[in-house]
Amino acid sequence: MTVTIDGAAVRSIALGVLVTRATSGLPTAGNDLALFTITGGRILLVGLAGEVTGAIQNQANATKLKLNPTATGLDQDLCATLDIDNDAVGEQYSISGTVADAMRSDLLIENGKLQEPLILSEGDLELTCVATNSGSVQWDMVYVPWDAGATVAAA
Repeated sequence: MTVTIDGAAVRSIALGVLVTRATSGLPTAGNDLALFTITGGRILLVGLAGEVTGAIQNQANATKLKLNPTATGLDQDLCATLDIDNDAVGEQYSISGTVADAMRSDLLIENGKLQEPLILSEGDLELTCVATNSGSVQWDMVYVPWDAGATVAAA
């Protein structure tokens, strides 16, 4: 008897649950853009990748990812800033999982898995930029529920 296993089910078992956020423009200077919303408990963030889908304007723009937790409202950086000026379509972004490391950028990221997975509480995973640049990015997150009932949805 042949058993067919859905590819998404295999990925969920082997890596975690994939959530994709549709491409969108960058946040304006000093404002945060919610990418994903965590509800129902804590998660283990095991993978995060962004892909430039609309060329980024050639203007300095220090950019980082952070968690805005529901319980405290005090933002927690997930990485140090990376200047994303003049990034072309296809450029890839990720983080290592070490908060002191800058967001990573290249046309080829070794893989989207975090070297140091992060436990994140309920709240919003956000993107913040110091400048207002044109351009757009599509984001994917892979997570494992840490608490029973924890889920992630694209914001």
